Amino acid sequence: MKTQVFSIDQAVHTGAVSLKTAELDKQIEFYTAIIGLDILSRGQDQVVLGIKEIGAELLFLRKIIPADPQKRTTGLYHTAFLLPTRKDLGNTLFALLKKEAPIIGASDHGYSEAIYLEDPEGNGIEIYRDKPKSDWDIQADGRIAGITVEMDAEGVLASRDEATDKFPAGTVVGHVHLAVSDLAKTEQFYTEILGLGLKDQFGAQARFFAAGGYHHHIGTNVWTSKDLPAPDEQTVGLDFFTLLVPNQSALAELKENLVREGVKAMKETEDTLVLLDPNGLTVKIEVEKHEQ
Repeated sequence: MKTQVFSIDQAVHTGAVSLKTAELDKQIEFYTAIIGLDILSRGQDQVVLGIKEIGAELLFLRKIIPADPQKRTTGLYHTAFLLPTRKDLGNTLFALLKKEAPIIGASDHGYSEAIYLEDPEGNGIEIYRDKPKSDWDIQADGRIAGITVEMDAEGVLASRDEATDKFPAGTVVGHVHLAVSDLAKTEQFYTEILGLGLKDQFGAQARFFAAGGYHHHIGTNVWTSKDLPAPDEQTVGLDFFTLLVPNQSALAELKENLVREGVKAMKETEDTLVLLDPNGLTVKIEVEKHEQ
């Protein structure tokens, strides 16, 4: 793997995800009653979901009137909610099974154990827990090799205590996986422009990027989206996703790299950058708000 000129701050991580939805009430019901998120605030056409106990914002839903529901575009492959422990994953899997949720898969990726499903509008969802870092396959060049085998569902269920059927405090959006049109352009943007590390790749089909030593904050693939057009304002699905930087200094360094690379932001403030990636997907980079 080639040496990067610019690397983003190692403390950068994924923030919230925003989805455009045609049926807001139906989506709210799914993400609260089935998935286990809380309503933090609600307006006429938008709702913020997350963990009420700590006020953590994880998912925004914004109502739109779609122009062409059948139009295929680049967008979201899945939003991945990271739970603190295997016990929490066991509680969630048990709750999903009791609720007869539309689970479509469960995998062991070597560095994590994950459950997969879709919301009523076809947005992918991953719910996972990370294994101890000592179990990860971290190679000499920094690659963190992933696998896909069947998850030990019985072991995960055996770890549960049934304390809650909701996501616990400490749940975050661990990563976002994108359906992209061009892998080469995508890799160039996320490594050279944003300064993330290329952590793994799957032939000509997928790339995984992260800050610091994480396995991936952003996954990308062309399995169903190669050469597709970008979404527009009337396209149901991904609205934007957020990357959080630890301070204004880290954001300033990123802004300087944009200047070097000749990239113009869609929006820029003291605490925020909004960029379009090569697939027409909106990335918001924000300074993380810390509790006083």
